Amino acid sequence: MRTVCAQCGTRHEDWDHGGPAEEDAYGVSVQLCIGCQVIAEKQAELAKDGDTHGKKIGLIPVAVQAAMEVERDEKKKQRLKRDRDND
Repeated sequence: MRTVCAQCGTRHEDWDHGGPAEEDAYGVSVQLCIGCQVIAEKQAELAKDGDTHGKKIGLIPVAVQAAMEVERDEKKKQRLKRDRDND
């Protein structure tokens, strides 16, 4: 495994070293992953706004995201009520 490139998964020996006239063992395939595109766009947006250290960007299902927002809003309401009650 140490000879396998972590990024592309090939080994140095996999490539044809015979010269420019010889065909390579692999061809290039370009694919668009919408998820990766959305993550890259968010990374660029955060980078423009400032510090991105320690921030992880990932994809979660929309239903999970909505539930997290509802939970966050509910906790905020409870905190505000508690603060008013303590005053």
